[in-house]
Amino acid sequence: MLARRLAGAALLFWLVLTLTFALVRLAPGDPAAFLIPPTASPAEAARVRTSLGLDAPVPVQYARWAGGVLRGDFGTSFSTGRPVSAVLRDALPVSIGLGAASLMLTFIVGVPLGLVQAAAHGGRVDRAITVIGTTVYAAPTYWLALALVAVFTYGAATWGLPPELRLPAFGLRTPGATATGMAAVLDVVRHAILPVGILAAVGAAGIARYARASAVELAGADFIRTARAKGATSRQVTYRHLLRNLLPPLIVLFALSLPGVVAGSVFVESVFAWPGMGRMMLSAIASRDYPLVLGATAAYAAIVIVANLAADVLLPVVDPRRQA
Repeated sequence: MLARRLAGAALLFWLVLTLTFALVRLAPGDPAAFLIPPTASPAEAARVRTSLGLDAPVPVQYARWAGGVLRGDFGTSFSTGRPVSAVLRDALPVSIGLGAASLMLTFIVGVPLGLVQAAAHGGRVDRAITVIGTTVYAAPTYWLALALVAVFTYGAATWGLPPELRLPAFGLRTPGATATGMAAVLDVVRHAILPVGILAAVGAAGIARYARASAVELAGADFIRTARAKGATSRQVTYRHLLRNLLPPLIVLFALSLPGVVAGSVFVESVFAWPGMGRMMLSAIASRDYPLVLGATAAYAAIVIVANLAADVLLPVVDPRRQA
C-alpha cells in the first residue's frame, strides 16, 4: 500500500512539473528580452537565446530539462545567474519558518476559539467571534498587511511611542544591524510579528469555524449522549470523547495547511519585503525565469505531496475509529 502511494506521488509530482513546463513555454514573453538592452542587435539577441538554451525546439528543451532534474540539477536562473538549487536554499527556509510559525499560532488560537464557540453555541459570544472571524478571514491579506503597517509602524511613530514599541515593516533584519546572539534573534522576532500575526489571524479565523462546526456536530453524536448518560463529567466528555474524535481531522488539516501557508504567503512576503519563496516566485514569473519558476514549482509540489502522504499515514494512527 505504501509503495503504491509513493509511486502515485512520484507520478503526480512529475505530471505537475511537466504541466508547468508546458504552461511557462506557452505564456507570452521572451526571457531573452529581459536580459538584453533595447538597442541590441538581432545577432546579440540570438546569442543570448542560444546561451539560455531557448533556440532548441521545445521537445528538446524538455528532454534537457528532464534529464537535469533526474540528476538533481534544476539548471541556472536566467535572471540571477545562480544555480536554482542555491536560490531555493536561500528562500525556502524563510517561507517555511514564516509558514510554520504562523501555522502553529493558527491552531493554538483557532482550535480553542472554535471550542469556545461550540460551548456557547448560538449565544452572544459565538455570534461575536463569528462576525470578527468572518471579517478577518474575508479581508484580503495584502490589505490587512498594509493596514497593520499603517497602525503599528507609521501610526506608532506619529503617536510618539517609544522606538521599542514600533514594529518594523520591511525586511527580515534591521538594515546595517551588527547585532549577534540573542539580540539578533530578537531583531528577527520583531520583524516577524506583523507578517506572522497576519497569517495566523487569517488562518485562525478559518480553523475556528471548522473546529466549531465539528465540535457542535460531535456534541450531538450518540456516543457523546451515551457517555453523559453513564455519568461522565463534562471534563471527561470533552477530553476523552470530544477532543479524541476531533483530533484526527485537525491533524489532517494541519498537515494539509502547511503547504497552503508556505505558498499563500506571496502577498505578505511582498508587502513586508521578506526574501522568501513567494516574493522570489513573483520575481521569477515577471522576468520569465523558466528554470526558477520550475524549481519553485518543484519545491511547492514536493511539500504538498509529502504533506498529503503524512496525513494519510497519520490518520489511521490517531483516528480511534480506524484502530483495531
